[in-house]
This record gives sequence, structure tokens and C-alpha cells, in this order.
Amino acid sequence: MTLPGETRYPPAYHFLPKSVYYGWYVTVACAVLMFVGVGVGYYGLAVLLSPLQEEHGFSNTAVSGATGLYFSIAGIVGALIGPYIDRSGPIKIMLIGVLIKGVSAASIGLIDNLWQLYLVYSVLAVAFGMSAAVAVNAIMTRWYVRRRARAMSISATGVSAGGVILSPLIARLVDVGGTELAAPLMGVLVVAVAVPTILLVLVWDPRQMGLPPDGNVPPPAPSATAGQLSDEVQLRQWKRSEVLKTFSFWAILIAFLTVLMAQTGFVIHQISFLEERMGSRSEAAFALSCTAFGSIVARLVVGFFADAVDKRLLTFILFIMQGTAVLLVLHIENIAATWVLTLIFGFTIGNVYMMQSLLVGEIFGLVSFGTVFGLISLAGQIGSGGGPFFVGFLEDQTGGYTIPFTITAVMTYAAALVVVFARPVPEAARAPASEAVPIAGGGE
Repeated sequence: MTLPGETRYPPAYHFLPKSVYYGWYVTVACAVLMFVGVGVGYYGLAVLLSPLQEEHGFSNTAVSGATGLYFSIAGIVGALIGPYIDRSGPIKIMLIGVLIKGVSAASIGLIDNLWQLYLVYSVLAVAFGMSAAVAVNAIMTRWYVRRRARAMSISATGVSAGGVILSPLIARLVDVGGTELAAPLMGVLVVAVAVPTILLVLVWDPRQMGLPPDGNVPPPAPSATAGQLSDEVQLRQWKRSEVLKTFSFWAILIAFLTVLMAQTGFVIHQISFLEERMGSRSEAAFALSCTAFGSIVARLVVGFFADAVDKRLLTFILFIMQGTAVLLVLHIENIAATWVLTLIFGFTIGNVYMMQSLLVGEIFGLVSFGTVFGLISLAGQIGSGGGPFFVGFLEDQTGGYTIPFTITAVMTYAAALVVVFARPVPEAARAPASEAVPIAGGGE
């Protein structure tokens, strides 16, 4: 396999300290991109759920349906661009995506009719699919193998930081000037932060700079995952038809489709659910920030040791924690307990996304990561899209969140059982060794 694209030394390379492996600068840049991209395109939608209903008279089901369509379209786009990213890299497509994202996010403030909401959310979804999870995780998977969990725990911190910082900020802007004020500022923020980060810092593959993955790291100690981090596994090239024949692929897909349907259904409706209990939208939005803060802390802690443990078992534990937290926050109405339980839920939410990427990278390697993760992400996004609609519909029908949130907790427990079957792919199911793709520009 030839060097991926032209040699690239971005402007940031010329003034950043050379004593630090450039991959860590890429990691921080990815965190910044996720901060504005997911902060607006995920947590921002949760904040806008109630205001869109109040300002325009839309039902919970109608707005939740638009949110569901958003996640589904984003997943389809991610699956379509996955093979392209494996061949040509994500930089150009990310740049186009963030520009579209900025314009479409700003357009939410111009909505008057329900069809306009669905149109704007659809365009925003295309942009999100081009510039978020598949692209960023493909970059991180190429830059890191042995330190992948640690690096991803840092890059994915931007997701949670978006919730901690942007959720209350957007809620405050809505209180001051409605969606007409909040939405345009959301769009400006995305473009002003993401475009310079992509152009000045990002590099898709370390080979473009003559660097090996991970930098200069010592040989890994024996661990439960050492075999999955070998060149034989990491440099395999998978075709979609081969991937679809593996049991592990379907175990990951079904588990994360289920858990993300449940998780996103809870997150998107969390502010609406807690607003009555806590007495104000701002207080409920701050609780969502607490959830996101818990995600940051737990992800960094888990990232410190996750490279050396069985990721299936770790994912199982996280799923069980999440389902239990939802049940408890639903039935324990004490305000102090609510804060604690939203924090515990936050401990799991960010790690769920990280474990999805780590399982795919560990089992299917880095060369075809975009192809495989794009398919997994499609299922997860469809689940994420269905979750808010499902919860919103049941809330409209039952007059409360007790039944829908109980169902999401049970779904999370079911996902925990399924993910245990995401085992390493047997040798017989892999491509011949001759199809392994060498990494130019250095080994590990």
C-alpha cells in the first residue's frame, strides 16, 4: 500500500514543540472538533427539544421524530463515506461537512413550520455524518495502536466538554433570545473553531509525516489484548462482504444499536424529564452538564487502563451501570440523589462511544476501520435516531417518562449480554496474510 496521499506537514507542525509526538497534537485537535461538532450536533439538540415545542407548538413526537431522522441520516452518511476515508482520508470531506454544519445549525433559528425543521435537521445530519465520529475515529485509529484507548479517551473528551460547556450556554441563550439567537451563534461557533483546526493541525495518517503509529513506545507487556494489536490483525484489509460474515461484527452492531437507542433516548429527553423535578430548564440543562462532566472524568480514567484489559468485559460492566442508573434516577426523586445518578450515568455515556471504536479497531484493525466502523456507526445512529422518537412517542401516549425509560434500561441490559459475543475473529475468517497492508514510514 502506498503512502496515503501527499506528504503533509501542517502549519502547526512548524511552531509546535518537536519533543512531543505529533499524534498528541492531532488528538487535541480531534477533541476540539468533537467539542463543537458533537456539542452542537448532539447535546445542542437535547437543549432545543423543549424550546422548539414551545415556540412553534410542535408535539414531543414531532420534534423527537426530526431528531430521530437526524441521527439516522447521519449514520447512513457515515457508512457511505467509510470506504472513501480508508482510501483517501477524511480531511477534505470533514472541511466540507463543518461548513455545511455551521450554516444548517444557524438555520434552526429561522424555522417556522414542521417541514422546515425536518429539512434543516436532514441537512445538518449530512454534515454531522461527514465530519464527526467516523472521520475522527478513523484518524485516531491510524495514529495509535498500542495507546489507542488512552488517546481516544482524550480526543473523545471533546464530546463531553461540549455537553459541560455548551449545554448550559445554549440553554442560557435560548432563555435570553430563543432559538433565533441561540441557533446562529451555534453555527458561527462551529465554523470559527472547526475550520482552522482542520486546516492548521490535522493530518490523517502518521505516514504522511514519516512517523510510526504511537511514536517511540516500548514493546507492550503481555495482556489480554496483545494478539489483537499485532500487525497481522491491525494491518488486515477487509472487504465489506468478509466483514458481514463474521459473528463479531453482528454482535458489536446489535449491541451498540440497542444501547445507543436507549442511551440517546434518555439523553435527548433528560432535560424535559428533569425540568419539572428541578423547577427550571436552566437547572435541568446544568444536570445534563453534570452528566457530560461525569463522562469526561470516567473516560480519562478508563482510557488509562483500557488498553490492557478485555474490552468486552469492560463494555459489559459499563452497560450494566448505565441501565441501573436510568432505573434509579427514574424512581428516586430526591434532588441530591438525582445529581449523583446523572453523574453516574455520565460515567458510562462517553465510554460507551469509546468502547464502540476500540472494539472495532481491536478486532478489525486500522486499515479498513472506516469501512467497518461506518457500518457499525450506521446501526448506532439509527438506534440513536429511533431512541428519541420512541421515548417521545411513549411519553405522549402515557403522559410520563416512567414506561419509556424503564424500557430503555431493559434494552441496555440486553445489549450487555450481546456484546460479550464480540470475540476476536478466528483465523479462518480472516483474509490471507498476503493481503495485509504494510505501514510505510516506520514500524511500531
